[in-house]
Amino acid sequence: MSFTLHLKSRLPTALRSLILQKKPNIRNTSSMAGELRPASLVVLPRSLAPAFERFCQANTGPLPLLGQSEPEKWMLPAQGAVSETRVDRPQFWKYEFGACTGSLASLEQYSEQLKDMVAFLLGCSFSLEEALEKAGLPRRDPAGHSQAAAYKTTVPCVTHAGFCCPLVVTMRPIPKDKLERLVQACCSLGGEQEQPVHIGNPELLGIKELSKPAYGDAVVCSPGEVPVFWPSPLTSLGALSSCETPLAFASIPGCTVMTDLKDTKAAAGCLTPERIPEVHHISQDPLHYSIASVSASQKIRELESVIGIDPGNRGIGHLLCKDELLKASLSLSHARSVLITTGFPTHFNHEPPEETDGPPGAVALAAFLQALEKEVAIIVDQRAWNLHQKIVEDAVEQGVLKTPIPILTYQGGSVEAAQAFLCKDGDPQTPRFDHLVAIERAGRAADGNYYNARKMNIKHLVDPIDDLFLAAKKIPRISSTGVGDGGNELGMGKVKEAVRRHIRHGDVIACDVEADFAVIAGVSNWGGYALACALYILYSCAVHSQYLRKAVGPSRAPGDQAWTQALPSVIKEEKMLGILVQHRVRSGISGVVGMEVDGLPFHNTHAEMIQKLVDVTRAQV
Repeated sequence: MSFTLHLKSRLPTALRSLILQKKPNIRNTSSMAGELRPASLVVLPRSLAPAFERFCQANTGPLPLLGQSEPEKWMLPAQGAVSETRVDRPQFWKYEFGACTGSLASLEQYSEQLKDMVAFLLGCSFSLEEALEKAGLPRRDPAGHSQAAAYKTTVPCVTHAGFCCPLVVTMRPIPKDKLERLVQACCSLGGEQEQPVHIGNPELLGIKELSKPAYGDAVVCSPGEVPVFWPSPLTSLGALSSCETPLAFASIPGCTVMTDLKDTKAAAGCLTPERIPEVHHISQDPLHYSIASVSASQKIRELESVIGIDPGNRGIGHLLCKDELLKASLSLSHARSVLITTGFPTHFNHEPPEETDGPPGAVALAAFLQALEKEVAIIVDQRAWNLHQKIVEDAVEQGVLKTPIPILTYQGGSVEAAQAFLCKDGDPQTPRFDHLVAIERAGRAADGNYYNARKMNIKHLVDPIDDLFLAAKKIPRISSTGVGDGGNELGMGKVKEAVRRHIRHGDVIACDVEADFAVIAGVSNWGGYALACALYILYSCAVHSQYLRKAVGPSRAPGDQAWTQALPSVIKEEKMLGILVQHRVRSGISGVVGMEVDGLPFHNTHAEMIQKLVDVTRAQV
């Protein structure tokens, strides 16, 4: 028994001869395919065919389904016009009850069993070679004798009816100065299979050693190169193992059949800003790059510009760093669990000493993170725990939050205490949080004290939450963001030299503790709102969404209703500020208990800012 494929044109004679002769040393047809599209085969019992089809449809990146046979009709569906019928015989692996029990040159000896089985044709894109050429990157193996390294990850595919397995990926080392050129070249190839699912440290995919691929030949990353990973149809082998059917077959990695389908390519004129990717470096340890479309990146840059105005004439323009909002939001989008801190007790002669800048931005960001189904908690000074607990309860009651946010405290003690707080069982390999965010949080100065803008020392009111940010710098999988409007806030150590030169009392009040990303805003609440809006933009971006989900599982529609409802709004933020006023929290500059933040009225200033941010976020490009 053999498989018959309908082809539009003859295979190159040499390639046809190699396939039909079934030479055991032939393992890679990728460099010989020409314009014909190669495919791998999976053969399953008829009873499992509907479930496997749906499994492929749920995981289209690694398992692009081109077609399937009908039981007892061993002719695969024609892929376009037919000019010739040929019999091609790839080598197969045989699976029994989930275990690979041997290899076969043909399936003729199983002719009776095959009458009740279905063959699936899964696309194997070799257009990546074309993308490499476009990016000016030659093959590591010009003769094409080796098979690209493929690795099993810990990224789960979407499970369906007994089919469950991790994603398998292929890897190519790419010079870091050509990453964006390569990703943009891949974008022109069309489908999900051609787009990278991860750029950077393989351990973020659960791959321990690049020198030990599950399939194929290992390739070493040279200095200056970054490992880039693509989804692989070899994922199907794990699916076969998981279903534990008595009998199944799959083509051996590197042995493919050729179809008359051509790889889908997007015309150059069709690459709109919504589809053209930008590559951004978001972490050095572990090395990690993220991807977003040109359109999404431009909108986030516009948000950064909007919040960068200086209503208090403090000189914050000197602190601005380009793309900090973009990189911070990209990093947050990859996070599973986020810890937010806020609280600046500038009114040390009043009770409570907190100001109205900080908590609204923190709650707005937390609300959006909840909508993204991320774990989120807020950490505050122990003396202010009751206040923030009541604020959260009121926010839930008034519809500002859908569900309560845990309120935590930390009193410090040692480096070990900070690590123990941030990590499960104190193990830096298993952090409880993978991103820390400070929004208008008092930051420690170089002399160890904490100062308000008037150079008054408020250390007696501030717990050492800064230690968590310092500890996070030494824990590879935790990133951090600081949001501030004057340079004395936690995280602003990244711009401390500019603070010392350009901000009043900066030589004394400048925060010395650095965050990975420093988001500067005219009012810190605006930075919290902007982070929520930037996350909305990223999750609505098809390019970024596909990269986030590693091309497995369904994509959510842009503008998902839950996300839209979780965005900051004038109504919700007015309620939030009203809650703070009820608890006698004062405006930061004026000290007024009323509807203002940093001396600026809510309705004439903050409401307009919130609406402008939402308008930019939801604007159609």
